[in-house]
Amino acid sequence: MLRQSLHRVSPGVLTAFACVVLSLAPFAPASAADDYTMGPDSMVQEGVPQGTTTKHQWLNSKVFAGTERDYWIYVPKQYDGSKPACVMVFQDGGSYVDAKGQFRTTVVFDNLIHKGEMPVTIGIFLNPGQVPPTEAGQKPRSNRSFEYDTLSDQYARFLLEEILPEVSKTYRLSDRPEHRAIGGISSGGICAFTVAWERPEAFSKVLSHVGSFTNIRGGHVYPSLIRKTERKPIRVFLQEGSNDLDNLHGNWPLANQEMAAALKFSKYDYRFDYGDGGHNGKHGGAILPDSLRWLWRETPQ
Repeated sequence: MLRQSLHRVSPGVLTAFACVVLSLAPFAPASAADDYTMGPDSMVQEGVPQGTTTKHQWLNSKVFAGTERDYWIYVPKQYDGSKPACVMVFQDGGSYVDAKGQFRTTVVFDNLIHKGEMPVTIGIFLNPGQVPPTEAGQKPRSNRSFEYDTLSDQYARFLLEEILPEVSKTYRLSDRPEHRAIGGISSGGICAFTVAWERPEAFSKVLSHVGSFTNIRGGHVYPSLIRKTERKPIRVFLQEGSNDLDNLHGNWPLANQEMAAALKFSKYDYRFDYGDGGHNGKHGGAILPDSLRWLWRETPQ
């Protein structure tokens, strides 16, 4: 079941991650300098074609039975359907929309695509699933942690069996792994890595900002798995801050440093940007253009 509305991206929009405020209860943000600023690639530029974004609902999931979710599809102006487009999936899709219902990351997409620094790429911004209440007055139950923090191929199957086929009914999407990227923040970051780890033949590019590679649902095992498993054909960008979380699930800065060390040991194509930020999207937002340029470099059209 799909519902759709169309709006054009507003000229006043900033990049995603810059002002992202996720509902991460029971986590509390750590104090940090967080004095990161946006560059020109995060701002609307005169003469740059602006893509459009449509909102949808997915109400009939079989992989995550009983859940409902909103999602958004960004289509760059340069897409004409003559050939398959690259695709990038983001978790916590609603966090990329500000209080006025305007998108932010798509400004970076517009600028980089216009300059030829990333290919023509359709963006899919997915909310985590919610289980509707059974009685009036009750709140829906979030399925976020189960979907994002679980180490399995379930979320990858959700994308490959449900969301991408649905989007492909309207837009031509490439099925080549080098043409597919996935990203997220916090639990959405470890989710992105898990998708590529489980299905590297389907997704080859990972963007993780303050990723939760801790023991929420066993994610702390990834550094040793990376070291002991034959290298997979994936490219990984990690961003972390020294003032990130430290709680009963683990220490986020240490976990991300261990991930970077394991990726280096196993000779992955990876990059690790370590700053002084906390558990938020300020640093990741400031470097988003560079992150995307690095991820999509040398991507065949």
